[in-house]
Amino acid sequence: MNYVPHTETEKNQMLKAIGVKSVADLFKDIPEDLRPGSFDIPKGKSEFEVIEQLKSLSRKNAARLTDFVGAGFYDHYIPAAVDALAGDPKFYTAYTPYQPECSQGWLQAIYEYQTVICELTSLEVSNASLYDGGTALYEAAMMAVRLTGRKKIIVDSGVSLIYRTMLYTYTSNLSIEFVETPVVHGQSCREDIYKNLDDKTAAVIVQNPNFFGAVDDFSDIVERVHASGALAIASVYPVSLGMLKSPGEMGFDIATGEGQSMGIPLSFGGPYLGFIGVRKECMRQMPGRIVGAAVDKDGKRGFVLTLQAREQHIRRERATSNICSNEALCSLRAVIYASLLGRNGIKELAQLNYQKAEFAKASLDKVPGVKVKRSSPTFNEFTVELSKNADEVAHRMINKGFACGLPLGRFYKGMDNYLLVAVTEKRTKSEIVNFVNSLEAAL
Repeated sequence: MNYVPHTETEKNQMLKAIGVKSVADLFKDIPEDLRPGSFDIPKGKSEFEVIEQLKSLSRKNAARLTDFVGAGFYDHYIPAAVDALAGDPKFYTAYTPYQPECSQGWLQAIYEYQTVICELTSLEVSNASLYDGGTALYEAAMMAVRLTGRKKIIVDSGVSLIYRTMLYTYTSNLSIEFVETPVVHGQSCREDIYKNLDDKTAAVIVQNPNFFGAVDDFSDIVERVHASGALAIASVYPVSLGMLKSPGEMGFDIATGEGQSMGIPLSFGGPYLGFIGVRKECMRQMPGRIVGAAVDKDGKRGFVLTLQAREQHIRRERATSNICSNEALCSLRAVIYASLLGRNGIKELAQLNYQKAEFAKASLDKVPGVKVKRSSPTFNEFTVELSKNADEVAHRMINKGFACGLPLGRFYKGMDNYLLVAVTEKRTKSEIVNFVNSLEAAL
């Protein structure tokens, strides 16, 4: 425990030792209006007393909100084994090992993670992970520019505005032309995409399910994109791939997404996990690192960093990205989560999310002042139109104990009365019923 002087003599002796006359002198370089108001702090307490006091303060907070917010980040159940295994001291790093030959366990974990991403996306190659879903989408766009030698990218407006903002920010100093196409009745507008598709287009970017929760089969768009010599990029929600057509099955060249829903808590916004899967032909332009399996001189299986595409590792002009780091601890959680559920478990999880969302939609349909948008099929997230301003309703719902969804007017003009609602496997029937009743009262 740190020693705290209690007497005036002791305090003066300490001030003299460091060459100042008073405590106030320690803060003389700080403007007066920014200085501490008082140094009258309570005496030290034991660890037990501090914990009890903090618990007492926490009980003054509002009760935990029942979460119906999604928009790319979801309140899924995380099996206890994920924390137990990922918390093993052997894994106390958030980084790919620099001396991989000495870290076979870590490399195998990353190799298995890459395998999971390839299985989910039906694509041939994955890397050792990226920072988050938005970063992964930016890297996919840059891959397309390098692979095609073109600098025009068509972005569907159903792609998350968060991701689009990141994409435009990261490329603001580059000569890349972005064309946004509208969403019509929840779906990507084929007519506008085809109208803008030409021999200057490097890629078309879409999202499935899109930001409004709408599910689409993009096979027709992908076919037209390939015919023009461009690449097709999809941003996907990994849990939905337990029941939806995968990017590989639709013919996409690159699939990216946010891996938070795979065993990673919401954690006030991070750290999260970006994943990327690509066709083999695109592999050499993929950023980051790829872990591969090999055999040693005795024929024993081992794991190595097969490709590293940062300027530290190859000639600078051939580097694909500054990214050398990866979210290793988050990717470890993702592969543990996927392994615990298994192929059938992920399918069952997806079905459960879908069924609970459908129950919520059917229940909300009966509420006066609520119109569920049904122009497109959805997975576990959907849009509703309210008879009142969604922002105001959301604030009222907080007082009733619900984070009721995301008011879309914050992201899209003219959608002030629209609310994006997400339902995961954690939401019980009674919670959904109470949510619907509370929303009716709030309206």
